[in-house]
Amino acid sequence: MGLARTFSAVVMGVRAHIVEVEADLSQGLPGLSIVGLPDTALNEARDRVRAAVVNSGLKWPNVKITVSLSPAWLPKRGSGLDLAIALAILAADAQLPVQEVGKLLSLGELGLDGRVRPAPGALATALALRRSNSPVPSAIAAGSSDCVCLRAVPGLDVVEAPSLRALAARLLGEQESDVGEDSPLPTFASTDTPRDACAFKDMSDVKGQPHAKRALEIAAAGGHHVALLGRAGVGKTLLAERLPGILPDLDDEQALEVTSIHQLSGRDGGVSVGLARNPPWFAPHHTASRAAMVGGGSDNRPSIGMVSLAHHGVLFLDEAAEFEPGVLDALREPLESGNVTIARAGFQISVPAAFQLVLATNPCPCGNALDTHRGAVCRCTPTQRRRYLSRLSGPLLDRVDVRVVLTRPSLASLAADADDDSSELIAARVREARACLRQRLVGTQWSLMVDVPAEQLALRWPLAPSARQKLDSASRKDSMRGRDRVIRVAWSIAALAGRDEPSAADIDDAISLRASEQQWAA
Repeated sequence: MGLARTFSAVVMGVRAHIVEVEADLSQGLPGLSIVGLPDTALNEARDRVRAAVVNSGLKWPNVKITVSLSPAWLPKRGSGLDLAIALAILAADAQLPVQEVGKLLSLGELGLDGRVRPAPGALATALALRRSNSPVPSAIAAGSSDCVCLRAVPGLDVVEAPSLRALAARLLGEQESDVGEDSPLPTFASTDTPRDACAFKDMSDVKGQPHAKRALEIAAAGGHHVALLGRAGVGKTLLAERLPGILPDLDDEQALEVTSIHQLSGRDGGVSVGLARNPPWFAPHHTASRAAMVGGGSDNRPSIGMVSLAHHGVLFLDEAAEFEPGVLDALREPLESGNVTIARAGFQISVPAAFQLVLATNPCPCGNALDTHRGAVCRCTPTQRRRYLSRLSGPLLDRVDVRVVLTRPSLASLAADADDDSSELIAARVREARACLRQRLVGTQWSLMVDVPAEQLALRWPLAPSARQKLDSASRKDSMRGRDRVIRVAWSIAALAGRDEPSAADIDDAISLRASEQQWAA
């Protein structure tokens, strides 16, 4: 009889929790019992693990087996603990070295033939292991497909386990082999999904909207939220779809976070192909519910909303005024905090949601309110126009840094844009501006001015007297949040121009990019 332990993990929301897996072999009626709040899928591991052990050429202990999953208060769900349970049982039976098994955090579902299948939350588990800063466990074992992303986590010792047999051979110091496998396991040449320039639409395709294109460049440089108002066909969607192409690639930490969230949402189809380097882009339909937008659920397995899927990327709401007002207002808190807290009677989780919001809407139900001089007739009454745009509440618009009113371009402006900058050139300027902002924020917890709290912004980086005077005289009717956002936009404008601090002209420029609610309702 014997006792052994190893480690695994379970995921709540988007955060993984390390679980200690203990196996005890004792005299009694042969069988396997699992304690520690397992769900139905985990209780079924009894049959999967036994078949996998036997079909891997190992011996199943014909004794009473008790597997304990700690902490006992944490609900355990899914099949990702199969591999850890098998290792703990084999180590308790002295078929595997107890010390070596005790160093591993194992993650994977076992097939009946002993193969290790991918488990949801492999990357989240790796991040949790790195955050724990604990010497035990010291390595993570997972299936071949999960190891693709796991190897991208710095400072992590990854043990590839295509099957239970291969992992057991490695722990015993024997030659690893998988004799009898039906087909070779997939291999990947790279741990990253490279940025594909062809996947993005080019800004040079947009003609005749220089003001709006410059506004998007400023928004990309500073990570600002954007609202576009204009009649149908003026180019709002065309412009918004080109924003991801001028955003910088995700850095290592951002790529890990984004890929982890997408893995847990099931968007990778259960197959890991590497870290996502492109900023996410999501454009939900205007019929999306509040739960679809911010996440939710009635059990301990909440769904991940669009705001979290767009983490470190862009959330584009086309025809924004057609969304339910409650759905739009649910975005107000994530826009401020950068995360979503989902609270239910049985659980509470926090999911990151630091996204860049882009709103696009018509000025009225018929869409012609801003373009009557070109023959289009607006048949909407002033009350209808106000009611239509009032679906975008004042508090929501107050959180949008850049608000642009678009009109139909003239033939002269179309001709002037014949040789307009491409997305590649704009992206280069955006990268330089962000590098300038990061340099100013070295030694702080922030990477962009848009992330800096208002009180810290005024304390550490006060405006020059001329710029302050300009702000005071031009934004008297704006809210305090609005004034702070004007300052942040001015910093982005200054960074694009290569200046050390915003000038009075930059403040004036930032104010012009923040069309008032009265202009929107006009």
